[in-house]
Amino acid sequence: MTQTNKVVYVYEAPLRLWHWTNALSILVLAATGYFIGSPFPTQPGEASSSFLMGYIRFAHFAAAYVFAIGFVGRIYWAFVGNHHARQLFTLPVFRASWWSEVLYEIRWYLFLVREPKKYVGHNPLAQLFMFLFVTFGSVFMIFTGFALYSQGEGYGSWSDRLFGWVVPFFGQGQDVHTWHHLGMWWLLTFVIMHVYVAIREDIMSRQSIISTMVSGYRMFKDEK
Repeated sequence: MTQTNKVVYVYEAPLRLWHWTNALSILVLAATGYFIGSPFPTQPGEASSSFLMGYIRFAHFAAAYVFAIGFVGRIYWAFVGNHHARQLFTLPVFRASWWSEVLYEIRWYLFLVREPKKYVGHNPLAQLFMFLFVTFGSVFMIFTGFALYSQGEGYGSWSDRLFGWVVPFFGQGQDVHTWHHLGMWWLLTFVIMHVYVAIREDIMSRQSIISTMVSGYRMFKDEK
């Protein structure tokens, strides 16, 4: 038995930087957004001397700008980066073989098949989930988030001109709050699944997953 390792360069530096910056901004947004939606019932001391919720809102808004600008940069890199950079935005839904591989990956994750298929980029099921949760979810959170932000900025602000229409589209501001809050749980559900699957694949499929998003190189470990 001899072990052979094959290394392939997959993810370029800007994409990896976006990935980790995006992950950090989502954590900050989720934590601060939860307390904005469910604030503390009271604070010790004189109310005028406490600015805790103000700091939480500031952190939320700052992380939102990082999240939104990063997503715009990620769209740009889909055009100028390698073909792996476009997997987040393009799904070959009209290709029957792609759907067949999606079903195979579902069976693999359910422990119904013994051997995994190996892919240089995202496997088809991961690509589908990335699109539904990351691409669609990010667009949804940016639009609803800046729509809520426009209510504080006021009529005629840049956020109102670009995203003010979102509020009447959903009905009223509280409806946008509710959908934005549900969107947070949508993204957090993906984060939990993403971390589990990444660790599982690193162990079971004999190909690097986590370290690939650090170094950019994917290693395939096969035995002959």
